[in-house]
Amino acid sequence: MVGGSYLSASFGSVARLLASLTILLGVLFATQALAQGAPAQGAAPVAEPAKVQQLIELLDDPEVRQWLSTKQPATTAAANPAATAPTEAAPEAGFAARWTAEVRRHLAKITNAVPRVGTEFDAARARLSGDMESHGSAPILKGFLFILLVGYGAEYLLRYLLRRSLHSVALTGPARAMMVKVLPLLVFAIATTTVLAVADWPSRLEETIAPLLVAWIGARLLITIASAVLSAGPADAEDATGRAGYLHLPAEDARFWYRSSVAIICVAAAVWGIGDAMRALAVSSDVRDLIVAILGFVVLVLAVVTVLRRPVVTASGSRRVVGNILIVAFLVLLWVLWVVDMRVLFWIGLYVIGLPPLLRFTSAFATTMVDTSADDDMRVMRNVLIERGARLVIIGLAAAWLIFIFRLHASMMVQDDVVNRIFRGVLTGIVILLAADLVWQLTKSLISLRVKHARLATGDPAQLARNTRLLTLMPILRNFLAAFILVVAVLMVLSGLGVEIGPLIAGAGVFGVAIGFGSQTLVKDVISGIFYMTDDAFRIGEYIQSGSYKGTVESFSIRSVKLRHHRGPVFTVPFGSLGAVQNMSRDWVIDKFLINVSYDADIAKVKKVVKGIGAALLEDPELGPMIIETVKMKGVETFGDYGIALSFAMTTKPGHQTQVRRRAQAMIKEAFDKNGISFASPTVQVAGDEQNAAAAAATRDAIAKKNAAAALGEGAPQA
Repeated sequence: MVGGSYLSASFGSVARLLASLTILLGVLFATQALAQGAPAQGAAPVAEPAKVQQLIELLDDPEVRQWLSTKQPATTAAANPAATAPTEAAPEAGFAARWTAEVRRHLAKITNAVPRVGTEFDAARARLSGDMESHGSAPILKGFLFILLVGYGAEYLLRYLLRRSLHSVALTGPARAMMVKVLPLLVFAIATTTVLAVADWPSRLEETIAPLLVAWIGARLLITIASAVLSAGPADAEDATGRAGYLHLPAEDARFWYRSSVAIICVAAAVWGIGDAMRALAVSSDVRDLIVAILGFVVLVLAVVTVLRRPVVTASGSRRVVGNILIVAFLVLLWVLWVVDMRVLFWIGLYVIGLPPLLRFTSAFATTMVDTSADDDMRVMRNVLIERGARLVIIGLAAAWLIFIFRLHASMMVQDDVVNRIFRGVLTGIVILLAADLVWQLTKSLISLRVKHARLATGDPAQLARNTRLLTLMPILRNFLAAFILVVAVLMVLSGLGVEIGPLIAGAGVFGVAIGFGSQTLVKDVISGIFYMTDDAFRIGEYIQSGSYKGTVESFSIRSVKLRHHRGPVFTVPFGSLGAVQNMSRDWVIDKFLINVSYDADIAKVKKVVKGIGAALLEDPELGPMIIETVKMKGVETFGDYGIALSFAMTTKPGHQTQVRRRAQAMIKEAFDKNGISFASPTVQVAGDEQNAAAAAATRDAIAKKNAAAALGEGAPQA
């Protein structure tokens, strides 16, 4: 893996850095000793007083120069009003002109600082030597080496203890990476900073060494993160293609990016540490900017080499050339922005190339920590906080840092308060929207969990009723909360941009009243729906009927309900049009039906047969749980033209009455056939005396004879 194969290389670079730093300090101290030992050979450079140096730094501050430039015309006009009275006030320079002038002034300041580099460093060495005279050089140098020795000693001791203890502990993935890589570095940082704070250092030397130490700690932390990203994975294992790490890179590509990132991180940390160290040594700002620009050019060269040598497999030759040109041009632009002190634009450009991969890694790392089987509120909230909270923290910190940089470096070029407010408002608005997204994801996840639990089957009727009510109300609550969070977030963003939201809220109230008068039907639908929900008139999954509309309730909106008819059509009915609602899915259902039997049927026998059918239905494993009171014969309903109408009734659970009725009627038909009970059917009976019957028979015989004779005559041959 990358972290293991390059561990020795990292410590080798540490040793080389420490050796170089020791040699540099030795050269400085030896030079100072020679200068103190031979004062007659030449005069040592006289150190500038601290107050003079502070005055020079204040005069070099752009904000101070801007304030002086605004005060100088007023002072001149007060001293010589006659000379300034006829003159009109010069128009204020435009935005682009101010930026161009500031860039030109900054470049001229850096160019003019080249001859003074040696003088500034001589003065800084003299100031540092003056602080060290009362303490001696050897104790300070030994103390500095002692700090590093204590830090690395504590780190190696912890690594030794971890190697012995982790043999018996099964830790994999992020937990093992945290224990093995991050914890020793944390111990090193705590040990070195503690010794630095406790030791009796000269104030200037402490202020000089502290940023270098912090820069080295930060560089090691970033190198550790790079090693974890490129080498460690969810289980520190490779996939089938040989790719490893959270970014799933091949081993050769991972090694290349690790080496490049280590070089860039070390030089960038040196730029920051040396810049702050020069500030502690009271080096003038223009010389500091010159040195930082040179070191920044080294970072640029390393970045360009990384871009040109990066492993790219899928891109063709021409596309890679064009891509390299664009990336190199962008990196050069970043360095130019750094040199001309346009720090806001520099950090925006750095975010463009740095934030996307950082967010991708954060998402990949968070995925390994998410509990996919979460089924309770705490674990669901933990998952959302890991996924969305990590992104919110990263972007929030980036926006806060950009606001801080803008406040420090942009006031000299962007003097328009509106632009400043809009810039800060946009950054704040991004954070507000991300926070609103986090709140919405938490709310939606909790509501979805409630809906998921409500869909589970249960045998408790009371719990089933509560679950059905949750399935009805939770989607409406989710939509309402989504609209509420969105409105609040938008109002907060507008407020951050400087928009007065009070008139907007008042105007929205007036507009709502106007809409209410103009859309009375809509208001009626919404208010009616609220009262239907309050009265618990129906729930999702229940079968209702209202006027000519009937069907199963499928879903709700703010103003209407969707009913699925049992034949398929869907009715979208506004709440204001429902009126009285018949809910056929609550508690129980009484189902009645009629059967007609002939007049000669035995009513007592019919009742006995139906009683047996009811007992059989209760014993049925499929239909028995659906029956509350089994089928019974209520008695004779009416006497019809062809038979007797008998009434039957039963009580079932809602929605199952049709199934039970069909089965009961089929069993009644079979039982009636077995017991000789006939159903009523339409019949016609003709009645008369014997004389009429004889006459009818004679007439029938005469007609038959006539038909036979006619048939015989037609069949005889003709003469």
